[in-house]
Amino acid sequence: MNIPNKLTVSRLFLAPIFFVLYFLPNWTGMNAPALTWLLLLVYVLIEISDLLDGFIARRYQMVTDLGKVLDPFSDVISRMTYFVCLAFSGIMPLWVFLIILYRELSVTFLRMILMGKGWPWQHRSGEIEGGPLCRICHPGDPLYRSSPADRRCLLAGTLCFGPLVGLRSGSSGIDRFFSLVSQRAKTHLADMSS
Repeated sequence: MNIPNKLTVSRLFLAPIFFVLYFLPNWTGMNAPALTWLLLLVYVLIEISDLLDGFIARRYQMVTDLGKVLDPFSDVISRMTYFVCLAFSGIMPLWVFLIILYRELSVTFLRMILMGKGWPWQHRSGEIEGGPLCRICHPGDPLYRSSPADRRCLLAGTLCFGPLVGLRSGSSGIDRFFSLVSQRAKTHLADMSS
């Protein structure tokens, strides 16, 4: 397993850690600011690994079939972990969670269809799909000096910004899907006519 794939797999281990750290104050009654910082650190590690795995794989020609499948899977696991935490703590309305869930399942389904037909679906260079650049926490924010609940709300706000980008990337993904189908149909028609 190469380095980009190891970074991708790390997200599968970090997502449950994020979940436990998020709910640990509720389960134990422990509301230490250190837990919030640790939660933020795990979040940042997840997002940095997401940014680096694709960059390293493309830059050093380390793209693998396993990585093409594992990266989107790890993305969905980590993002759904964030949103489950927010929905179950009452910060994110359930209807918003359902929209995000349906979008993720739809994109995953389209990826599976395309991959089953041998058509690649990869991120374009520089494309942001709900990625780390769109959800930045500001530790210097005054909310970080207030109660743990307010700190969790700040973290929730940064995580909730992703759906706005997700809606944009979802529409570009559907456009890309139909563009690929259209290209294949034109190629097929050209082959039939010759």
